[in-house]
Amino acid sequence: MSLESIIDWLDHHKVSFYTLGWSYFRNQEQMEELFYRVILRVHKELSRFNRDASFDRWITSIFVHICRELTKENRFKVSEKDEQRQNVFQAFDQLRDYEKEALVLTYVIGISLEDSAHILKVSVEEMKAHLFSGIQSLREKSGYGSHYDGCKENHKLYIDYLERTLARPIKVEFEVHLYHCQNCQEDLATFQEVMSAMLQLTEEVGDFHVPSGFMKKIKTRFAEEEKQKQLRVKKIKKIGLISASVFIVFVCTGFITGWFSSLYYSWTEEDLELRSYLQHDLGERLNLESESAGVKITIKSVIADEIQTLIFYEIVDMNEDNQYIMNYRDGVVVENESKIMNRSANPKYYLPNQKNEEKNVYQGKISLLPLKTDSGTIKLKVTRLQKLIHDPSDPVSYMGYRVDGNKRGGEWNFEIPVTKSPSREYSLDKEIELEGIPVRINKLTIAPTASLLQYDIQNIQLEKRIESVSFDSIEVNKRKVKTDLLNSSYGNQGLGGDSYQAHFDPLFEENPKEVNVQFGSLYLTVEDHKTIDFDVSKDEPQLFEYAGSTISIDKVEIGTPSKVVISNHQVKNRQYESLHFRMIGEDETHLSSMGIETEAVIVDRSGREYEMNGTPVPIDKLDLPRYFITVQGMELYENIPGEKVIPKRLEIYGYNTTKYVDDVIKISLD
Repeated sequence: MSLESIIDWLDHHKVSFYTLGWSYFRNQEQMEELFYRVILRVHKELSRFNRDASFDRWITSIFVHICRELTKENRFKVSEKDEQRQNVFQAFDQLRDYEKEALVLTYVIGISLEDSAHILKVSVEEMKAHLFSGIQSLREKSGYGSHYDGCKENHKLYIDYLERTLARPIKVEFEVHLYHCQNCQEDLATFQEVMSAMLQLTEEVGDFHVPSGFMKKIKTRFAEEEKQKQLRVKKIKKIGLISASVFIVFVCTGFITGWFSSLYYSWTEEDLELRSYLQHDLGERLNLESESAGVKITIKSVIADEIQTLIFYEIVDMNEDNQYIMNYRDGVVVENESKIMNRSANPKYYLPNQKNEEKNVYQGKISLLPLKTDSGTIKLKVTRLQKLIHDPSDPVSYMGYRVDGNKRGGEWNFEIPVTKSPSREYSLDKEIELEGIPVRINKLTIAPTASLLQYDIQNIQLEKRIESVSFDSIEVNKRKVKTDLLNSSYGNQGLGGDSYQAHFDPLFEENPKEVNVQFGSLYLTVEDHKTIDFDVSKDEPQLFEYAGSTISIDKVEIGTPSKVVISNHQVKNRQYESLHFRMIGEDETHLSSMGIETEAVIVDRSGREYEMNGTPVPIDKLDLPRYFITVQGMELYENIPGEKVIPKRLEIYGYNTTKYVDDVIKISLD
C-alpha cells in the first residue's frame, strides 16, 4: 500500500479517528501533527502488518500509541491557546487515561469490546474492569457520592447485564439476587443512570464535524515533502544507496579570513568542517551537555541561515565502545518547532562520516528546519539514538559505515541559543537547451551552510522529459565547489516550467564576479508504450523486445497474492535504467502491487559495472554512477481480499535513463 493509499484510507475514516484524537488533544495544530505522524508510522510499519488481521484495528492501535507518545511531549501539553472542548470530552478529561481510552473506544467510537481490548493490549476482563472503573469515576464526579453499597462481587456483571450480553444462567441468577438486594438495586440504578447520560453525551459525536480542509492540509504537507524527496530518492538509487534514513557529509574547504581566529581554531577545534565555520566568524562554541542512559551528548555549535539550521554534536558512550548518531524526527524533536521554525521548508540529509578514531565517540551534524525569526532558542529533545556500525564489507555502507537497526533510548534535553546569519542572492537569468529542452538558470544563493542554484526546466515535449539535472560543480571567482547530489530538491510547478534547486558546498565568497556552471548529467523520462499479454500456462520464461533490449518474464505465480518477476541482466548499451509499468487484471482493473525483490547493477561513467551482491562498492569514488534495475519482483493484490489475482497483461508506458552532458554556462555578474 502506497503512502497515498494510506492517506486516502485515513481520509475516508477521518471522522472516527478525528474524534478519537480530540479526546487526547485540544487544538487543530496538534491534531494535524497527530495525523501526520500516524500516516508516517503506518507507512513505515506496513511490512509488519499481518494480512489476516483487521486493518482497521491495526491502524487504531498505532493511532492510540502515537496519541500516548505525543501527550508526553511538552508542546502537546495543555496551553492557553487550547480550543473549547465539547461536553463529552470535558467529561472524559476527568478520568484516568486507561478509563478514558476504554470508554472512548467502546462507547464513543463504537468499537467492539474485544477489538478495544486488543487495541489497548489488555484482556477482555481487564477491559470490562476499565469500563466499570471509568463509569464509576464519572458517577463520583457527577454528584452521586463516592460510596456505594452494591455487592462488590457483582460489579463485574454490570457492563454485560446493561448491554444484554450476560449469559442467560448468570443473568437469571443475578436478577434473582437483585430482587432480594436493595443495595444492589440502588447501586445498579445509579450506575445505569450515569452510563445512559454518558451515552447521550456521545451522541454529540454525530454532530462533531472534521474542520473543512483538515485532511487537505495534511495531504499538502505530504505532497510538498514528496516533491522534495523525489529527486533525492532517484539520486540515492543511482548511487546505490538503499537507506534513506542516514546522512551525507560534505567537507568545506574554507579559506582564511582572519589570522587570529584562523590560528586559534586551527589549534583548538578538531572537526575540520566546524573549524572552517568558526574561522569565518559563523556560529560560536556552545558545548552544551546532557547525559542519560550512560551516553553523553554535547551540542558543540549551531549555524543557522535561510536554508537550514545546522547543529554540530558529539556523542560519547561512557560505558561501552558504541557509536551513535542522531536522526531528525526519529527520536529527535524540536519542541517549539511550530513557533520558531519554517515548517514549509525541508531539512537537509547527511550520511555518516566518522571523524574520530575513538570507538565510543561520534562527531557529526544534523540539519533542522531553518528559523523563521532572526534569533531564538531551540528546545531540542532527544529520546532515541541510532547505532553506527563500522563494516567496510557491507555493500551499502558509506565510507565503511552504516546505521544499525538497534536504537539507544534515553532523554537528552537542550536549550540552544541561535542567531540566523544572512544569505546573498544573485540573479543569473541564463538559458541553455539540453536534449531539445530549455533549461533556465535563474538565481544563485550563497548562504553560510550551502550554495543554492535555482533553475527551471521547461518540459514542453510529451515524449521526453528532464526529471532532474545533476550538476558537476559551480565555480565562483575561480573557486570551485562540488554538487551535493543527495539534497538537490524539487521546487514547484509554474507557467515558467518546473522549478528546482541544486545544492552545493558553501562558497564563503563575498563579492562574486563570475559564475561558471558545469553540468554533469540529465535524468530523463521517455514515453514508449508497449503491451505484453501474460501466458500463465507456460512454465518457461516469456521473452519480449523493448527499447532495444530483450526482457524476460521469469515467473507468473497465481495466488493470494500473485507473484511476477521480470528481468534483464544485459546493461551494456541498454537504453533504459528502470521501467514504468502497471499490471492489468482479468477485469481490466489496475492491480495493486508491492515490490518484494529487486536486483541492480551500478555502472560508472567509464562503463565499469559493480554488482550489488555483497561486494563493497566505492560509492564515494564513482563518477556520476547509473543505477540499472536487472531483476524486479512484485506481489499483486486484488481489491477484494482473499481472491486469487490473475494478471492479464503488462503495460509498459515508459522508462528512465541518464544522459551525460558536459555543457558549461559562463555568467558575468558585473
